[in-house]
Amino acid sequence: MNSEALWAQSAQQFQQIFGDSWTKAVQSFQSADLAGRTPGAAPLKFSPNKLQALQQQYLQDAQELWAQGLQTTPELKDRRFAGEGWASNPVAAFSAAAYLLNARTLMGLAEAVEADAKTRARIRFGVEQWMAAMAPSNFLAFNAEAQKKAIETKGESIAKGMQNLLHDITQGHVSMTDESLFEVGRNVATTEGAVVFENELFQLLEYKPLTAKVYERPFLLVPPCINKFYILDLQPENSLIRYAVEQGHRTFVVSWRNPDDSLGHKTWDDYVEDGVMAAIDVVQNITGAEQINALGFCVGGTILSNALAVLAARGDEPVASATFLTTLIDFTDTGILDVFIDENFVKFREMQMGKGGLMKGQDLASTFSFLRPNDLVWNYVVGNYLKGETPPPFDLLYWNSDSTNLPGPFYAWYLRNFYLENNLVQPGKLTVCGEKMDLANLTLPVYIYGSREDHIVPINAAYASTQVLPGKKRFVMGASGHIAGVINPPAKGKRSHWIRADGKLPATLDQWLEGATEYPGSWWTDWSGWLKGHAGKQVAAPKAYGKGARFKAIEPAPGRYVKQKA
Repeated sequence: MNSEALWAQSAQQFQQIFGDSWTKAVQSFQSADLAGRTPGAAPLKFSPNKLQALQQQYLQDAQELWAQGLQTTPELKDRRFAGEGWASNPVAAFSAAAYLLNARTLMGLAEAVEADAKTRARIRFGVEQWMAAMAPSNFLAFNAEAQKKAIETKGESIAKGMQNLLHDITQGHVSMTDESLFEVGRNVATTEGAVVFENELFQLLEYKPLTAKVYERPFLLVPPCINKFYILDLQPENSLIRYAVEQGHRTFVVSWRNPDDSLGHKTWDDYVEDGVMAAIDVVQNITGAEQINALGFCVGGTILSNALAVLAARGDEPVASATFLTTLIDFTDTGILDVFIDENFVKFREMQMGKGGLMKGQDLASTFSFLRPNDLVWNYVVGNYLKGETPPPFDLLYWNSDSTNLPGPFYAWYLRNFYLENNLVQPGKLTVCGEKMDLANLTLPVYIYGSREDHIVPINAAYASTQVLPGKKRFVMGASGHIAGVINPPAKGKRSHWIRADGKLPATLDQWLEGATEYPGSWWTDWSGWLKGHAGKQVAAPKAYGKGARFKAIEPAPGRYVKQKA
């Protein structure tokens, strides 16, 4: 067969393969239930102009790939296919290139759907999950790197991968790090302190001063109850808790209990009144301070904002200043999590656990992992099981795998009143602990931090707090995401942050950014300077934990509660 005949046959095969692929892709999209639509609903409709342009681009790219595949190994720029095994195997490289082309096209189809914004977001999310799962790198039969390693190790990598798989099945989650190398209280959560109070919801930790004098206003940190507190105390060099102690603050931290069935009836009100408000009261009693400073992180910040609003409604102002780190108060923009939230979903959760029960920690952890499926799921499937590798030690990922449960009534109420109905920013709409919520009463000064690439609390949502809290405010934006942006100690010299020198807080983040300046390194130093301005004078550091027989040291930090497994 001459070259012209070969090319003609190849062109015919191209038209058949990729033409059929295009037709099937459109048909599957039109019939798919990617947006959680009612079964039997009318097929999805596409923008004709976008669909035509996408088809032309697809056929053009496919023809180029087909022609290239006959002559050279396709160039792959996706890190999933970056290894030498892919580059040295033309068939594997071609399959990966074809996959990437189809992935781009399917995402283009998602963008071309004519529907409301939420439906399009759900379709995009569904397509992203589908394409992440179907990558050829996830299957031993197609993964050239895993095959190469299996040959080099004479099958040992496959045997080790099976051991890893059985281990992860037993523990109930995919290993993101070598968890055997970490132990809470031994090499994470090591800042010296003691438990000075506990009830059925939390233990209160007080930390040993590292300075001869401390500020007269103590400092209380409220972490999220959806995770364990030691994200704020991983290692001495990246511990926000230790940093606060080193700056001269008498520091207390709420360590939430990991709920079991006995706490399955607890509500949002319980976490506000018997949680944060109780912690504030205990810190005041121990220190004798009329006012304290408080910090809330993520959901901990939302609970703190509710506690402050309840106290304000009762005419009480025990907190002199509040810091909110990556916290949702105005739930107008909830980012990618919005794809899960609608009336039917919330009603289902209310029926399932609104009167009692537990939202399992592993279910929550899986949901958050699949928000970044390539990084937090399939990356470890490939490394752990196909290549037989042990993931390297990483304290943050160890913490990420240490999941916590939530009481069902707490969780269901939180979904409806915040994520679905956004009631907190509507004066008088929400009742918490018997009090009507009105954020206009929160006149205390606040420091608001948001992370630029946060996918859980979008930066616009973090900034929105500046528009609903009436007191004197300072807003700072940091680089990176929900956790890495927060846990960014100055000594590392990493990342950067943005501050607006004139202190103005216009209506939108984009307007704020027009006057903001980027500074290298951590935002911690800016926050520390701000907090010292609200901490009062310095006094002699206490010689003992707690106060008297009522608040004596119960056990060393980090305490029992944080060690309870979900």
